[in-house]
Amino acid sequence: MNLKGKRISIIGAGKSGVATAEIAKSLGATPFISDSAKIKDKTVLEKLATLEIYCEFGGHTSKALACDLMVVSPGVSANAEIIFDAKQAGIIVWPEIELAYRLCRGKIVGITGSNGKTTTTALIGEIFKNAGLPTFVCGNIGNPFVAIAQQVPENGYAIVELSSFQLEQIESFKPDIAVFLNLTPDHLDRHDGLEAYIDAKMRIFENQKVGDVAVVNYDDQTLSKRCPEVKSRLVWFSLQKMLDDGIWATTEGSIFDGKTELMKSSDVKIKGEHNLSNACAAIGAALSAGISKDKLVEILKSFAGVEHRLEPVRLIGGVSYINDSKGTNVDSVFWALKAVPAPVILIAGGKDKGGDFSALNEMVIKKVKLVILIGQASDKIEATWSKLVTCIRADSMEDAILKARINSKPGDTVLLSPGCASFDMFDNYEHRGQVFKKAVWDLKPEGASK
Repeated sequence: MNLKGKRISIIGAGKSGVATAEIAKSLGATPFISDSAKIKDKTVLEKLATLEIYCEFGGHTSKALACDLMVVSPGVSANAEIIFDAKQAGIIVWPEIELAYRLCRGKIVGITGSNGKTTTTALIGEIFKNAGLPTFVCGNIGNPFVAIAQQVPENGYAIVELSSFQLEQIESFKPDIAVFLNLTPDHLDRHDGLEAYIDAKMRIFENQKVGDVAVVNYDDQTLSKRCPEVKSRLVWFSLQKMLDDGIWATTEGSIFDGKTELMKSSDVKIKGEHNLSNACAAIGAALSAGISKDKLVEILKSFAGVEHRLEPVRLIGGVSYINDSKGTNVDSVFWALKAVPAPVILIAGGKDKGGDFSALNEMVIKKVKLVILIGQASDKIEATWSKLVTCIRADSMEDAILKARINSKPGDTVLLSPGCASFDMFDNYEHRGQVFKKAVWDLKPEGASK
């Protein structure tokens, strides 16, 4: 793709935006970054100055529209006024992954879904690496796709975690292997209702052709209804149905490829029913790429999961502290609660994404002894659960950990699984998880208070 001499406006100065600007400049384009927010991280400004990349912060001016191409970062809404103005002016508008796709010579495995994306993306990446394939894991996990796109050789794979934000504005982007894990209400604060959210996610299949592959969760009713219409080859996976052609498993039995047993379900190192489903999805992707059973089974037996997703942090005074900061929606909290032993002290809250917390009522009654609320969604969650379980407030993560310590006793699990976004109190979910872990490790090892 020839960008030489092109003027490219990049909307959003986060990790993706800065990476896009760097790549654009290296290809001979003239990038300009515009961000509606005021600059928080001075190192970003210093980096852009060093690279001689012009920028503006605190609002979009007419400078952002003086371009041949506009590239939008994932954090920017498709309904943003600057995007509307650009389209009205006839400017081509792409998401970052569209540009990355056009720069990538290798094959692409794209992973989307409401929950489990990061774990499954990392797992698929490890399986492909173990098979000796040039593998680059990117997207919402680690590096932006655009940062590594040109490094992927023709015989290599980009393993890309994809959000609805990234998919909603694609033009030609398509993965060779598309993995769709599940669908539950999420990001309703940004999308215009559930159907708009589903439509954005479904775009992962939009440009696929007959020779491509779609690995899809048979157990998800919405997906099982909508996915038979895709053009690519369908590979189903299921925990509920024995599939003659597909990947299926039982929690107490084995994982199968059709009628061929691959391994015992109990041998999958990452625990929980949701992770068994994620493992089946990863197997479907790996087998579709021609990876041998032995190579994928090796990784499934050793892969320990990812940071901030049901991550054991510390056992102190007989109380287990678990970091599930990646649990940013209601459904992810359900699976986290299902996976950990009761009684649970649950730390929840943050920036509300429009989720229905009453969907967790039965699980809360069954497993939670105390809810400690943080962030903007505290009122909403307390109104939903206060008649089911004791709910208390905390002013900070450190305060939440101290309150959890005071109210815990040996055998309890303290679980951070917020069910909300992090941006009201933290930079991102990683920052939230790091603050949680530091607060836990700052506890003195003298046993729980009760």
